[in-house]
Amino acid sequence: MSSTEPRPLLDALRAGTPLPTFPAGAVEAARSLARDVGSATAAAVEALPEPLAAAVLEAAVLEGQPALAEALSASSVKPLAKAAKKALYRLRSRGVAVAEAPRPAPAEPPRAAAPAPEALPAMASTITSAGERALVLARVLRGGGVEVVQAVVSDVLGVVELRVGDKSRGNWRRLLKEGLAHGGTMELPMHEAATLLAEAAGTNLRSHTPFPPDLEVALRHFGVQPQLEPTALPPPEPEDVRRALEGDVLHETPEMATWLPPEPEVKRLLQKMDEVMHSPLALSDVQRQEQLQAAVRAVARDFFASEGRQRYALRLWRMADYLERTGRPREADVARGEARRLHHGLDEPFSRFVERLFEKVLALVAAAGARAGAQAAPAPDSGEAPASAPAPSQERRSPGGLILP
Repeated sequence: MSSTEPRPLLDALRAGTPLPTFPAGAVEAARSLARDVGSATAAAVEALPEPLAAAVLEAAVLEGQPALAEALSASSVKPLAKAAKKALYRLRSRGVAVAEAPRPAPAEPPRAAAPAPEALPAMASTITSAGERALVLARVLRGGGVEVVQAVVSDVLGVVELRVGDKSRGNWRRLLKEGLAHGGTMELPMHEAATLLAEAAGTNLRSHTPFPPDLEVALRHFGVQPQLEPTALPPPEPEDVRRALEGDVLHETPEMATWLPPEPEVKRLLQKMDEVMHSPLALSDVQRQEQLQAAVRAVARDFFASEGRQRYALRLWRMADYLERTGRPREADVARGEARRLHHGLDEPFSRFVERLFEKVLALVAAAGARAGAQAAPAPDSGEAPASAPAPSQERRSPGGLILP
């Protein structure tokens, strides 16, 4: 009789015979369980090597105790479950009362899947010079109608304004149509807009900007949570070097033509320009222009070596998507290349997008000086200077009341 069969192994366990084939700890555990098989648990027996577990199960059969075999008959260890069922058969044959195995419940007929709620399109505006944009999301309400969420998000502060309201489907379609016709907006899938809202809510947390009322409700309704970590961009591509040299073309787009550096950086650049223009050195026009360009580079490099780099990288990444969706693949390609290089800290060759961003300040100062000179000159037919035209309003709204930054 093989020493691995249940009965000889059980006899060896009870007699204290050494069993070097098995780990010493497992042998001692099996001896203890065989001595008091009434208190043996299924988990303790399952932990033993299979031959020792079968020996303990044999002890339960010999002592006429069905509890262990009943428990092990449903074991996930298939050989042990099979042995336990045989043990139950032997116990029944000896007249021992054994609990009937529970019959599996009849399978319920498959229920028809509930139709998925209709996914409504969303809308996003372009990004302003201050890093703000509008998002409009909508979802179908169970009782009819549409819940509309309008948000203004900032890449500095997060969600800075939020409005939630119910509209009829007709009013929602009209709002969407008006917003897209207004210009400076694009349609995008709802899940992408929800991701942008979650990204902005994460910026609220990192910048310690309080959530506007109903932001948590809006996030829950669209199935997203605040994005805790800043968005990471993919690594640069070899062609991004060429794109960095073409980055100034982005400032020729209507959306980025108005982009300027933040106000503190503009003030720094104006101070350096003043130092150049009032230098005690006798500078030629060429030398003065070279020093002004050097001032532009110095201020730009300082700003983009700190917090400006990551902020403008993500701003350009989002604008690339906008440019792509509005039919400008070349500009989108350049914006993505600039975004990757900025995000990963590549400085050479220096970005023409960044340089041009600060060069526009010089151009505006020169234009302002030219206008001031023209206004100071007397008019041909009178001695009065022409009145300046009022500044146009910066607020943008669609006819349906949609707020656009």
